[in-house]
Amino acid sequence: MVNILSSLRRRKIPEVGELVIGTVKKVFEYGAYVKLEEYEGLEAYLPWSEITTKWMRDIRDYVREGQRIVAKVIRVDKRKYPPHIDISMKRVSSGEQRIKMMRWKREQKALRVLELLAEKLGKSAEELYEILGKKLERAYGELLAAFEEIAIRGPEVLRTMGIPNEWIDVIVEEIKRHVEVKKVKIKGIITLRTLKPNGVELIKKALTKGLEVKTAPGTSVRMYSIGSPRYRVEITSTDYKTAEKVMKNIVNEILRIAKQLGIEEASFQREELR
Repeated sequence: MVNILSSLRRRKIPEVGELVIGTVKKVFEYGAYVKLEEYEGLEAYLPWSEITTKWMRDIRDYVREGQRIVAKVIRVDKRKYPPHIDISMKRVSSGEQRIKMMRWKREQKALRVLELLAEKLGKSAEELYEILGKKLERAYGELLAAFEEIAIRGPEVLRTMGIPNEWIDVIVEEIKRHVEVKKVKIKGIITLRTLKPNGVELIKKALTKGLEVKTAPGTSVRMYSIGSPRYRVEITSTDYKTAEKVMKNIVNEILRIAKQLGIEEASFQREELR
């Protein structure tokens, strides 16, 4: 399924300079043959001189059968069939390797979910990709990012995409079952102190107003006392940018109300991430 769907989205042959995911199939004294995971039926040759910049006594110290690698395409001879492709490991930086592997793993996960959705809807994975997958990729850049957005926001993501109404609940339910959206958490401490006779009520009112601030989808707020006059605010969200924005809005509202109510001491301090 993965190879078939990948062929719907990619060229049949990689280009020189492209990063590819491969699985080492055979290792010889002067190189290795690598299956290109993103190109159905294609293998590439990894010369020993393109494995590492370090001195190498034994090629198997660096590559072995079954190993998954990230490599850069350095030569493609299209005159042959299948084309002869040479790749390099040593020309891939650690940052490129990490990003490429992460993207590929996300794509594999997304395609597995797409196959489950297709089964639920009585469609082939290829049909569902044409009907739904392409639209989601255009809107969100990648399939898994779209699925994560659906897991957070629910049916509203799909309603404007021309998806049959009877599919929407099925898709949302299945995605929420199989797609886990990673969360981030930030914390801060608000200090509120007043000598006014009704000080407890004033502080409660300021904190309550903060909790009434509108948050983003997939974001939760927790506020609790850690010993008067200090109160911890915890924001859990899908990314740090959103969490920071929500924290700023809540804190600003609390401090604004505190000033309005005449609370003598009102301040905020972020807690460091650990």
